[in-house]
Amino acid sequence: MPVKKHSQHMKLFKNKGKDETTLRRQRVEVSVELRKAKKDEQILKRRNISIHVKEENPSLGQDGAYEIIQPSLEEIVEAVNGDDTELQLLATQATRKLLSRHKDPPINQIIELGIIPRMVEFLGRADNAALQFEAAWALTNIASGTSEHTRAVVEGGAIPAFISLLSSPHMHISEQSVWALGNIAGDGPLYRDALIARNVIPPLLALVSPATPVGFLRNITWTLSNLCRNKNPCPPLDAVKKILPVLIFLLQHEDKEIISDSCWAVSYLTDSCNDRIQVVVDTGILPRLVELMDSPDMNVVTPALRAIGNVVTGTDQQTQEAIDAGVLTVLPRLLRHTKPVIQKEAAWTLSNIAAGPCQQIQQIITCGLLPPLVELLNKGDFKAQKEAVWVVANFMTGGTVDQVVELVRSGVLKPLLNLLLAKDSKTILTILETISKLFLAAEKLGETEKLCLLVEELGGLEKIEDLQNHENDMVYRAALDIIEKYFSGEENTDLEPQTGQDGLYDFSVEKQDFNF
Repeated sequence: MPVKKHSQHMKLFKNKGKDETTLRRQRVEVSVELRKAKKDEQILKRRNISIHVKEENPSLGQDGAYEIIQPSLEEIVEAVNGDDTELQLLATQATRKLLSRHKDPPINQIIELGIIPRMVEFLGRADNAALQFEAAWALTNIASGTSEHTRAVVEGGAIPAFISLLSSPHMHISEQSVWALGNIAGDGPLYRDALIARNVIPPLLALVSPATPVGFLRNITWTLSNLCRNKNPCPPLDAVKKILPVLIFLLQHEDKEIISDSCWAVSYLTDSCNDRIQVVVDTGILPRLVELMDSPDMNVVTPALRAIGNVVTGTDQQTQEAIDAGVLTVLPRLLRHTKPVIQKEAAWTLSNIAAGPCQQIQQIITCGLLPPLVELLNKGDFKAQKEAVWVVANFMTGGTVDQVVELVRSGVLKPLLNLLLAKDSKTILTILETISKLFLAAEKLGETEKLCLLVEELGGLEKIEDLQNHENDMVYRAALDIIEKYFSGEENTDLEPQTGQDGLYDFSVEKQDFNF
């Protein structure tokens, strides 16, 4: 396959530090934005604020309708550190209630009491399930706070204690431990890897079975997703290989929340180097992910699309696996989705497929992606339009002359030229570079003057001329280059472009062997 060339602009703005064969974009600004979206859509840490555990949970004892007088912080410290097990339970329960308040739980104040090591000690009281549970709940809620709060729990020795409780004979205690470990893993790669090093994965996976209640399974799936999360470094490969078969099982579940968190987990695993992407591809999970991209539920579509979008940032072969799994049959609907964020991610995914060889570009055409692409360029949200511009840019770089002609016939030029009015210099540069490549194709066909007239008729010449006054020097130079090369000679009005029956301009190609 011929090496695809980059222009200086694309390299400067989109592929800094990558070699010229790397067209697929794992671009920093997009990644940052997507990471923010992830945090909105999939919560890093969760606090247990339920007050309905009592009905289903014997461990809470006769907690008289929550009307017991709340002891002072001093009384809590005294009771927790004392030897009376009944007072220990009441004080731990009082602590848990404070930490379970909807608004402003006093996490800092509780940490400052210095009772975390004692609470961790209570986790080991196998003879007192009620005390174990209350301590686990309180510590879960402390770990749900900031990194400082999570650190206080970890430094109190909670990791081995919680891992041990995964095997508790009491399901509610085991579940609370799963939740606490999910909060610790969600803090970042350091504690995620500390948990993995302590062998958290086998007892966690042992809890997954067809008999596991849905609520419990949701917590397990969420915790597993946090163990897959974060880069720099990625989770250890052997850990990933243990978790993946269980994620595949969970992706078949009927519960939307379990499916969603399983998709997020896979999306984190594919947001990595090509070798890591391959580990996921080898499981055969791509067809299921593509199927989930077509779900009516936003909470499922978003991570499924993200996971597949990450796969197609990989090699041409990995991209082909996604194409074979049916991604191009679902993308037209997603490019027309009612939510702009989905349109944008769908266009980002398509742009990386368009960065492939001309055979993959042909599959884009065959699957009917050009009409929704033109629609998006015409009237999409600007963030989605920016990604759509990259689809066109990559298509123009890797496509054959015939394919470029097909792209022009689809009506892409008018909305592309209209986007020269955008405020974003990078987008303008990408469009100008794309127009330059289009002129190179026209030169090969002997159709340069016809393209000049078409650009002028669509209002493009005026916009390009105006960009010679642009504040960005690179934009000015790119615009000047097009004007000097193609629009400074004599005009020939006999070469009006002809419109075909469909009202689109004819941009004919007679030779079949052009490939650039």
